[in-house]
Order: sequence, then structure tokens, then C-alpha cells
Amino acid sequence: MNTKLIAKNPTAYHNYFIENTIEAGIVLYGTEIKSIRNNKVNLKDCYATIRNNEVYIIGMHISPYEHGNIFNKDPLRDRKLLLNKTEINKLIGLVNQKGYSLIPISLYFKNNFVKLELGIGKGKKLYDKRQELAKKDANRQIQRTLKNNF
Repeated sequence: MNTKLIAKNPTAYHNYFIENTIEAGIVLYGTEIKSIRNNKVNLKDCYATIRNNEVYIIGMHISPYEHGNIFNKDPLRDRKLLLNKTEINKLIGLVNQKGYSLIPISLYFKNNFVKLELGIGKGKKLYDKRQELAKKDANRQIQRTLKNNF
């Protein structure tokens, strides 16, 4: 399978404990695809929500295509995600009962189709983020000392 990474959400793993991921397609228009091919997409402040038994991604910014003229769509419009009914029902149960959030993790091409990796996770508290940073810092120190000693 051909996969080419387009964009990643830099804050997804920092702000959430991601427990499960789902691959979803996105409903896009032609000029949006052209902008995505030019890597003009941002996942930083976006999230997914469920409305009327359908999943939508909100806040994903796709820059307007330069040569699109009247065919360009709103860069921040809500985009529908393509999932099976069973997957949507599973997501509805998790989000409503256990307090999970739907977080976009990455956007990529898979055999010429744009796919979104959607993470199911819980938000981290401030002390969780601090512990994670302390672990990373300790691992960096260990690697430095090992590199200098050998």
C-alpha cells in the first residue's frame, strides 16, 4: 500500500492519552484536494464531533487553491468523515459514556485517497504533561551520558 504523510497534529499526543485509532475517509472537493497535494493543510486546532449519526471534522484548515477562483470552498468548513455505521455507533458510545474525545492525528494519502487517522483518547491533566516531559528529559540525559562515555 502506498502511503504518503501530508500533515500531523503536533499536539495530539501531548494533550491526550490516545487509546485507539480509526482510519476514516473525508468528503472533499477538487480544489481542496489540489491544496492538500501542495501540503497546504493544518490539523493543529481541529477536532471531530458527532452530529445526526455522522462524524464531522471541525477546524481543519485547508488553504484555498491559488488557481481555484469561484470553486474554492471555505477553508474552515466542517467536513464529513466517511465511516461505517458500526464504527460510528462505537464512537457514539465511547464519547457519550466514558468521556472520550475524537482527535485527528494525521492526514495522509493511501492509494490516491485522502485518509485521516482519528484517535480516541482522554485529555491529559497538567501534571500528566509534566511527568511526560520529565521522562523525556531523563531519557535525553541518559542518552547524552551514554554517548559521551563510549
